[in-house]
Amino acid sequence: MESVLERYEIYSYSERQLVPTDPTSPGSWTLEHAKLKTRLEVLQRNQKHYMGEDLDSLSMKELQNVEHQLDSALKHIRSRKNQLMHESISVLQKKDKALQEQNNQLFKKAKEKEVAQQNQWDQQNHEINSSSFGLPHQLDSPHLGEAYQSTEVDNGEVDGANSQQQPANTGMPQWMLRHLNG
Repeated sequence: MESVLERYEIYSYSERQLVPTDPTSPGSWTLEHAKLKTRLEVLQRNQKHYMGEDLDSLSMKELQNVEHQLDSALKHIRSRKNQLMHESISVLQKKDKALQEQNNQLFKKAKEKEVAQQNQWDQQNHEINSSSFGLPHQLDSPHLGEAYQSTEVDNGEVDGANSQQQPANTGMPQWMLRHLNG
Protein backbone atom coordinates (compact mmCIF):
# COMPACT_ATOMS: atom_id res chain seq x y z
CA MET A 1 0.00 0.00 0.00
CA GLU A 2 2.76 2.35 0.89
CA SER A 3 4.54 1.62 -2.39
CA VAL A 4 1.36 2.51 -4.31
CA LEU A 5 1.15 5.75 -2.40
CA GLU A 6 4.81 6.53 -3.08
CA ARG A 7 4.35 5.90 -6.81
CA TYR A 8 1.32 8.16 -6.83
CA GLU A 9 3.24 10.93 -5.05
CA ILE A 10 6.18 10.59 -7.47
CA TYR A 11 3.82 10.72 -10.46
CA SER A 12 1.92 13.72 -9.14
CA TYR A 13 5.21 15.48 -8.27
CA SER A 14 6.59 14.97 -11.77
CA GLU A 15 3.26 16.19 -13.22
CA ARG A 16 3.50 19.34 -11.12
CA GLN A 17 6.96 19.97 -12.38
CA LEU A 18 5.69 19.98 -15.95
CA VAL A 19 2.80 22.34 -15.27
CA PRO A 20 3.49 25.47 -13.24
CA THR A 21 0.98 25.61 -10.41
CA ASP A 22 -0.70 28.61 -8.98
CA PRO A 23 -1.79 28.02 -5.38
CA THR A 24 -5.03 29.83 -6.04
CA SER A 25 -5.85 27.88 -9.19
CA PRO A 26 -8.62 25.25 -8.99
CA GLY A 27 -6.31 22.59 -10.49
CA SER A 28 -3.97 22.87 -7.53
CA TRP A 29 -6.80 22.26 -5.09
CA THR A 30 -8.07 19.31 -7.09
CA LEU A 31 -4.64 17.72 -7.08
CA GLU A 32 -4.23 18.29 -3.32
CA HIS A 33 -7.69 16.85 -2.73
CA ALA A 34 -6.91 13.71 -4.72
CA LYS A 35 -3.61 13.28 -2.88
CA LEU A 36 -5.25 13.62 0.55
CA LYS A 37 -8.10 11.31 -0.43
CA THR A 38 -5.64 8.62 -1.53
CA ARG A 39 -3.65 9.04 1.69
CA LEU A 40 -6.85 8.70 3.74
CA GLU A 41 -7.78 5.49 1.94
CA VAL A 42 -4.34 4.00 2.59
CA LEU A 43 -4.52 4.91 6.28
CA GLN A 44 -8.00 3.42 6.64
CA ARG A 45 -6.88 0.22 4.90
CA ASN A 46 -3.83 -0.02 7.17
CA GLN A 47 -6.02 0.49 10.21
CA LYS A 48 -8.28 -2.37 9.12
CA HIS A 49 -5.22 -4.58 8.61
CA TYR A 50 -3.95 -3.71 12.10
CA MET A 51 -7.36 -4.68 13.46
CA GLY A 52 -7.12 -8.04 11.66
CA GLU A 53 -9.68 -7.22 8.98
CA ASP A 54 -9.35 -7.51 5.17
CA LEU A 55 -6.15 -9.59 5.35
CA ASP A 56 -7.13 -11.86 2.41
CA SER A 57 -5.85 -9.45 -0.23
CA LEU A 58 -2.36 -9.13 1.33
CA SER A 59 0.66 -11.04 0.10
CA MET A 60 3.07 -12.89 2.39
CA LYS A 61 5.50 -9.97 2.41
CA GLU A 62 2.74 -7.47 3.24
CA LEU A 63 1.48 -9.71 6.05
CA GLN A 64 5.01 -9.92 7.47
CA ASN A 65 5.26 -6.13 7.27
CA VAL A 66 1.96 -5.74 9.18
CA GLU A 67 3.16 -8.29 11.74
CA HIS A 68 6.45 -6.41 12.19
CA GLN A 69 4.62 -3.11 12.67
CA LEU A 70 2.29 -4.69 15.22
CA ASP A 71 5.25 -6.23 17.10
CA SER A 72 6.98 -2.87 17.15
CA ALA A 73 3.83 -1.17 18.43
CA LEU A 74 3.41 -3.85 21.14
CA LYS A 75 7.00 -3.35 22.31
CA HIS A 76 6.44 0.38 22.55
CA ILE A 77 3.16 -0.12 24.44
CA ARG A 78 4.73 -2.63 26.86
CA SER A 79 7.65 -0.30 27.45
CA ARG A 80 5.32 2.58 28.32
CA LYS A 81 3.19 0.31 30.52
CA ASN A 82 6.27 -0.91 32.42
CA GLN A 83 7.48 2.65 32.86
CA LEU A 84 4.12 3.69 34.34
CA MET A 85 4.08 0.63 36.60
CA HIS A 86 7.57 1.41 37.92
CA GLU A 87 6.61 5.02 38.56
CA SER A 88 3.46 3.88 40.35
CA ILE A 89 5.43 1.40 42.47
CA SER A 90 7.91 4.11 43.37
CA VAL A 91 5.14 6.47 44.46
CA LEU A 92 3.50 3.71 46.52
CA GLN A 93 6.81 2.84 48.19
CA LYS A 94 7.29 6.49 49.16
CA LYS A 95 3.76 6.59 50.58
CA ASP A 96 4.41 3.34 52.47
CA LYS A 97 7.60 4.74 53.97
CA ALA A 98 5.84 7.97 54.98
CA LEU A 99 2.98 6.02 56.58
CA GLN A 100 5.41 3.79 58.48
CA GLU A 101 7.22 6.85 59.82
CA GLN A 102 3.92 8.41 60.81
CA ASN A 103 2.88 5.15 62.49
CA ASN A 104 6.16 5.03 64.43
CA GLN A 105 5.70 8.63 65.58
CA LEU A 106 2.15 7.95 66.69
CA PHE A 107 3.28 4.80 68.50
CA LYS A 108 5.98 6.80 70.34
CA LYS A 109 3.46 9.50 71.30
CA ALA A 110 1.00 6.88 72.54
CA LYS A 111 3.74 5.17 74.57
CA GLU A 112 4.85 8.50 76.06
CA LYS A 113 1.24 9.36 76.92
CA GLU A 114 0.74 5.94 78.47
CA VAL A 115 3.88 6.35 80.59
CA ALA A 116 2.81 9.86 81.62
CA GLN A 117 -0.65 8.61 82.60
CA GLN A 118 0.86 5.72 84.55
CA ASN A 119 3.21 8.11 86.37
CA GLN A 120 0.30 10.44 87.12
CA TRP A 121 -1.84 7.55 88.34
CA ASP A 122 1.01 6.24 90.53
CA GLN A 123 1.57 9.72 91.95
CA GLN A 124 -2.14 10.15 92.71
CA ASN A 125 -2.32 6.73 94.39
CA HIS A 126 0.76 7.55 96.44
CA GLU A 127 -0.75 10.87 97.51
CA ILE A 128 -4.05 9.20 98.40
CA ASN A 129 -2.32 6.41 100.31
CA SER A 130 0.02 8.71 102.16
CA SER A 131 -2.16 11.71 102.97
CA SER A 132 -5.83 10.71 102.85
CA PHE A 133 -7.78 9.77 105.95
CA GLY A 134 -4.89 10.85 108.15
CA LEU A 135 -3.37 7.38 107.91
CA PRO A 136 0.29 6.63 108.47
CA HIS A 137 2.60 6.31 105.48
CA GLN A 138 2.84 2.53 105.85
CA LEU A 139 -0.41 1.70 104.09
CA ASP A 140 1.31 -0.96 102.05
CA SER A 141 2.08 -2.99 105.18
CA PRO A 142 0.28 -6.36 105.14
CA HIS A 143 -0.38 -6.15 108.90
CA LEU A 144 -1.89 -2.66 108.91
CA GLY A 145 -5.48 -3.82 109.26
CA GLU A 146 -4.66 -6.06 112.20
CA ALA A 147 -3.94 -3.08 114.40
CA TYR A 148 -7.49 -1.84 113.92
CA GLN A 149 -9.13 -5.28 113.75
CA SER A 150 -10.80 -5.38 117.11
CA THR A 151 -10.96 -3.42 120.30
CA GLU A 152 -11.05 -5.29 123.55
CA VAL A 153 -13.01 -4.16 126.54
CA ASP A 154 -11.64 -4.53 130.07
CA ASN A 155 -13.21 -7.95 130.54
CA GLY A 156 -11.53 -9.32 127.35
CA GLU A 157 -14.61 -9.43 125.14
CA VAL A 158 -14.85 -7.85 121.75
CA ASP A 159 -16.80 -4.58 121.69
CA GLY A 160 -20.45 -5.14 120.76
CA ALA A 161 -20.28 -2.76 117.78
CA ASN A 162 -17.52 -4.89 116.29
CA SER A 163 -19.25 -8.22 116.75
CA GLN A 164 -19.65 -8.67 112.98
CA GLN A 165 -16.89 -10.68 111.37
CA GLN A 166 -14.57 -8.48 109.31
CA PRO A 167 -11.83 -9.71 107.05
CA ALA A 168 -8.42 -9.65 108.69
CA ASN A 169 -6.46 -7.46 106.21
CA THR A 170 -8.91 -4.93 104.84
CA GLY A 171 -6.49 -2.05 105.08
CA MET A 172 -9.18 0.13 106.68
CA PRO A 173 -9.43 1.03 110.33
CA GLN A 174 -12.29 -0.46 112.32
CA TRP A 175 -13.92 2.92 112.91
CA MET A 176 -14.27 3.30 109.13
CA LEU A 177 -15.68 -0.19 108.76
CA ARG A 178 -18.21 0.53 111.53
CA HIS A 179 -19.22 3.73 109.77
CA LEU A 180 -19.70 1.88 106.47
CA ASN A 181 -21.63 -1.03 108.02
CA GLY A 182 -23.54 1.05 110.54
